Amino acid sequence: MFDLIIRRARLADGSLTDVAVRDGKIAALGEVQGEASCERDLAGRYWLSAGWIDSHVHCYPKSPIYHDEADRVGVETGVTTVVDAGSTGADDIDEFYQLTRGASTHVYALLNIARTGIVTQNELADMNQIDKACVCDAVRRLPDFIIGLKARMSSSVVGANGIQPLVRAKAIQQETGGLPLMVHIGNNPPDLDEIADLLHSGDIITHCYNGKPNRVLTPSGELRASVSRALQRGVRLDVGHGTASFSFEVARVAIAQGILPHTISSDIYCRNRLNGPVFTLAHVMSKFFSVGMTLPQIIACVTAQAAEGLRLHDKGRLEVGCDADLTIFDVREETCLFTDSEGQSVAGEKQLVPLAAVAGGEWFTTDEGKKQHVFDL
Repeated sequence: MFDLIIRRARLADGSLTDVAVRDGKIAALGEVQGEASCERDLAGRYWLSAGWIDSHVHCYPKSPIYHDEADRVGVETGVTTVVDAGSTGADDIDEFYQLTRGASTHVYALLNIARTGIVTQNELADMNQIDKACVCDAVRRLPDFIIGLKARMSSSVVGANGIQPLVRAKAIQQETGGLPLMVHIGNNPPDLDEIADLLHSGDIITHCYNGKPNRVLTPSGELRASVSRALQRGVRLDVGHGTASFSFEVARVAIAQGILPHTISSDIYCRNRLNGPVFTLAHVMSKFFSVGMTLPQIIACVTAQAAEGLRLHDKGRLEVGCDADLTIFDVREETCLFTDSEGQSVAGEKQLVPLAAVAGGEWFTTDEGKKQHVFDL
């Protein structure tokens, strides 16, 4: 007897499968025999993947600048796991952890190397904010919650300190057992070449397709040599769309050269969720049809590749024994106007519409799923 069976779900490769869930884990795949307390038949009309992981959000509700609610950007929009990217530092991480225990969405954190987190826009302008002992203590206290570190390396954040906060972050990273380090890139100084040359395998460059002068492409549209070397070393690219960090033109040129993101993330918080240009992770994902990516590539960026980069070993895959985190969605063939962070718009022809999420075996129908009455069975 299973807790849940989802029948005739369409996968990203077009094939159909049943998925059975028991005790919060995927218990069977393929043509599942048996019964369940609850069954949903998608009849081959709707799509299913491992639960979507948003690798870069801001959901600490008490943040004075970038705040939101985990479930509002999580299961309510088809996202089963969110990773807060540096909203909190060592001073507030324990409170953030306690707040997330009431969420249905799985919540993890990348700890800001500044002990206050983002309470101002220039948290790394004072080197005294970077306290190695405090960071290491926080990681020891919350090893299952803090899954990486975050350093925002743009001029408005670091002030006159240039590359030095990143040098300090790399030293802290060694002390914490080599946790993934996500590095925000924006306006220089420091220059992206300086940043890229310090990064190692498993480190993450977020805002990888921003349209600012300090971007991954040269003025002639080629990949910077420093970024090419970093990728060869195993550095990863994260989208981190946000309010000011995604350019259709940069993404289109880069992807045409085979420079694909490892992860597609939203950098969502209440303001860019309500007013755009982000709205939801699904909305951000849909933009990538317009810059040359396929459905399997897009889904991989929010499932298997996201889980791999963040070392979430039981997530991101449709395999027996993995966490029963699933996203059910529709692929609508209809025109939608998409806008990037530069104010440029593209008329897309496909939209991903999340209908439901299963997080740890528990079913959540999204607003769109309710509107379509898909699951009124």
